Amino acid sequence: MIPDPSLNVLGGPLAPCSTDPLTGFFRDAHCNTCAADTGSHTVCAVMTDEFLAYSKYVGNDLSTPRPEFGFAGLSAGDRWCLCAARFLQAHDEGCAPRVHLEATHRRALELVPLEVLQAYAAP
Repeated sequence: MIPDPSLNVLGGPLAPCSTDPLTGFFRDAHCNTCAADTGSHTVCAVMTDEFLAYSKYVGNDLSTPRPEFGFAGLSAGDRWCLCAARFLQAHDEGCAPRVHLEATHRRALELVPLEVLQAYAAP
């Protein structure tokens, strides 16, 4: 798997999203992606209780620990490389989390307009 260039939605170098929990399609702390990443785990999102409940409701439980996969479960405040389509779906439903633009991969723009990402920019 050859990663795409590590550039963010603003055109600069891709900043880390999270080392604790360790995130990313490659589990490299960045929202790097490649052709094999069919989910486009490219949006560096800051989890909220509302978003975690929404994600569980729509079938992707990110809060329950899954030790068999080395996954401790996410909590509000954790940063996570979220699928771009899930972010857009949450936006459409009014419960999208904040995002770190510098840590959001430019491939997210294939699904999510920059203006939408900017509306959720974390301070």
